[in-house]
Amino acid sequence: MNYFNYYTEVEDAFIRRRGKHLLLSPMDWALIESWKRMGVPLHVALRGIERSFDSHAAKPRRRSVKSLMYCQEEVEAQYAEWLDGQRGAALAGDDGGDASSSNGHPPAPAGGLPFPREAILAHLAESETALAAARARAGRNGELSEALARAIARLAELADDFKRAERPNAEALEDSLSNLEELLDRAVRASLPAEEVASKRAQSEDSLRPYRNRMERATYEATLDNLLAKRLREECGVPRLSLFHL
Repeated sequence: MNYFNYYTEVEDAFIRRRGKHLLLSPMDWALIESWKRMGVPLHVALRGIERSFDSHAAKPRRRSVKSLMYCQEEVEAQYAEWLDGQRGAALAGDDGGDASSSNGHPPAPAGGLPFPREAILAHLAESETALAAARARAGRNGELSEALARAIARLAELADDFKRAERPNAEALEDSLSNLEELLDRAVRASLPAEEVASKRAQSEDSLRPYRNRMERATYEATLDNLLAKRLREECGVPRLSLFHL
């Protein structure tokens, strides 16, 4: 992930979660630069930002988030947790004992993961291949192609981290994959003509019509949104990344 992309990805995540455009201050830019120099991986910084806003939304406050500094504590806590996993991997690699995995240390106990590490790594590799195919299919669709390129780069970083970690964190990985899916869903919807999105929505409503009267309104709307997103993803060949689809 190059220097320019690191800044723009962090800025994009912060502005999107804040809900309205707000130029970052010189202090915010300095904070991003400090994370970059510290070696905070992009996916760790983004997860920290997402969790900061999730926490803010869970306990609404009168004052809105106006600065990236609000996210500093959570980003750096996530980084410390990530470093702990990486140090564990390095220590295991220096033991000189027998290694049964390709990263130089014994694989983490299966009990700590919802699926075997090898199955998760295979899923990430297959997802990266599917994203590359979707990008080739997108052709000159600039917005979708750019989003797919960003997703491929971030997925490769996630896979590398997960492979090297002595104590891989499936929950953190799932959070990052969910964030990538949201990025792609927004790009897919924006890339398609409005009439096509409307047509897919009408198809989704038809599919749910027999069940509508049995569902709470909020449940119905959430189900409709999920079904519409599924149809739009299929139209563009964009795969699901979540571990729930492993």
